[in-house]
Amino acid sequence: MNPAPPALPTPAERRHLCLFDLDGTLLPIDSDHAFGEFMVAIGWADGDEFRRRNDEFYAHYQAGTLDLPTYIDFATSAWRHRPLAEAEAAHARYMAEVIEPQMLPAARDLVRYHQQRGDLVAIVTATNAFVTTPIARAFGVEHLLAVDLERGASGDWLGRIRGTPTFREGKVVRVHDWLAAQGLTPGDFASVSVYSDSPNDLALLEIATDPVATNPSPALEAIAVTRGWRILRLFP
Repeated sequence: MNPAPPALPTPAERRHLCLFDLDGTLLPIDSDHAFGEFMVAIGWADGDEFRRRNDEFYAHYQAGTLDLPTYIDFATSAWRHRPLAEAEAAHARYMAEVIEPQMLPAARDLVRYHQQRGDLVAIVTATNAFVTTPIARAFGVEHLLAVDLERGASGDWLGRIRGTPTFREGKVVRVHDWLAAQGLTPGDFASVSVYSDSPNDLALLEIATDPVATNPSPALEAIAVTRGWRILRLFP
């Protein structure tokens, strides 16, 4: 009797999974904080007070002490009551004037490398989906896991988080949910690469077979050195 032929690998087993943080990782700026600055620049937010609170929240994020629901209420307050078309027009200006100049070749090339290899690529960010959807599109990344916002009955944005936020351990929950919807788990892939600059993403980095501390903060760099993780510097 002839032996049965070996089982063919599933599509997932022939692929790799690649997850990118956005702010500080693919971008040398924080898109959420920068959008707040842009709101001040176009006159949609009070300059001194809004900038002070925006900086304060950003410092809490860097320290790992951010109260995300409170920040979301604050960060969306400058634009969520505007007509959608007006808010989207402002975002288009933000993309042209702020984001696109910060989409540097090294980051674009890294994303393209993983895409050309056939990886399943996603951006997983703690910034809200309104701010980041056009950014993911500009990088050519189809899959975006971001902080989702509640919408009102008329479709208007609300200052509240919908579902599990992609923040700290919530990033892992959302990644598992996203893969499960496709009948997959991280273990189905030949490898899992995670790129991040921040210790806020430690839980996500720990599910990777290839964790990459990318433009790391001093705290993450120290962890990466201790654990023998790869360190990558995309920006000067």
